[in-house]
Amino acid sequence: MALAKETKAEIVKKFAQSEKDTGSAQVQIALLTSKIKALTAHLKANDKDNSARRALLVLVGQRKSLLAYLERKDREAYAKLIAELGLRK
Repeated sequence: MALAKETKAEIVKKFAQSEKDTGSAQVQIALLTSKIKALTAHLKANDKDNSARRALLVLVGQRKSLLAYLERKDREAYAKLIAELGLRK
C-alpha cells in the first residue's frame, strides 16, 4: 500500500529539516506512521489478510528502531515528533 505522491510530498515538506531533506529520521518516521495508519485501516476491513499483517509488523519494527535512534541522538526532536504524530500518551 503505497502512499499517494501528493500525500508523501506533503509529509516530507512538513517534517523536513531543510528544503532538500527527504531522508532524515523525522521524515522517515512520519512516512512510516502514515503507512501504518493506512495498513491498520485495511486490516480492520480485511482481518484475514496475513501478508498485510506481517507488513504492518515490519513497518512498526522499522519505526521503533528509528524512534530509538532519534531519542538517543536528539531528545528534543524526538519529543516534538511524538507529540506531533500522537504516538505515545
